[in-house]
Amino acid sequence: MKARPERLNAAVAWLFMVGSACFVLGSVPAYLDAVGGPVDGVTYVIGSVFFTSASFGQLLQAQTPAMTTVDEESQHRRAPVRLVDWAPHDRNWLAAALQFPGTLCFNVSTVAALTHNATAAESNRYVWRPDLYGSVLFLASSTYAVLAVSARFLTWEPRSLPWRIAWVNMVGSILFMASALASYVSPSTDAALNARLAVAGTFFGAACFLVGAALMLPAWRRALRPARSTAPP
Repeated sequence: MKARPERLNAAVAWLFMVGSACFVLGSVPAYLDAVGGPVDGVTYVIGSVFFTSASFGQLLQAQTPAMTTVDEESQHRRAPVRLVDWAPHDRNWLAAALQFPGTLCFNVSTVAALTHNATAAESNRYVWRPDLYGSVLFLASSTYAVLAVSARFLTWEPRSLPWRIAWVNMVGSILFMASALASYVSPSTDAALNARLAVAGTFFGAACFLVGAALMLPAWRRALRPARSTAPP
């Protein structure tokens, strides 16, 4: 399998943006009122599929140096992509490798949420637990992403686009975790612990992921090295 580095990066960014936009849209109360629960649920499912596709592309990037160590010319050349790799020493790879199964958890939870008349126990088992597991994996992924772009975890580098991307995604992961915890269905009431927090966490968390994905495009252009001169010395 071969790909052009610039196109793969753009595909990852746009897939993340579309997936995030679906989650933002799905968590807007007015949208739910307008289209109804089933369509709203399908919106989340579609968003989760885009998330998973983007995450897989990002994993391919992380484990294929030819997809990231490029210059202004080589970014347009097709190069082989590593479909499988094991690089636990690489924080970028760890971030991508943890994020991908997290998106699969969201695939499970969003599909399960389409079930009607589920009991509290069924909702917690098939929707809440995968959602929680996915949020934990997203938090772990974001932690490694921050460590991959900073010498220390708590540093202030606002001029660095990779630093901004890592931290806006960290905030998004924290908000997704808050949403997951708040959406636990109490067996005694058959209601979420805090429905407003669950919705708000999803909305603002997805908005953070949308911003982080959009920043991937200028970050790529800024990171490109000048093309090597082929003129004889």
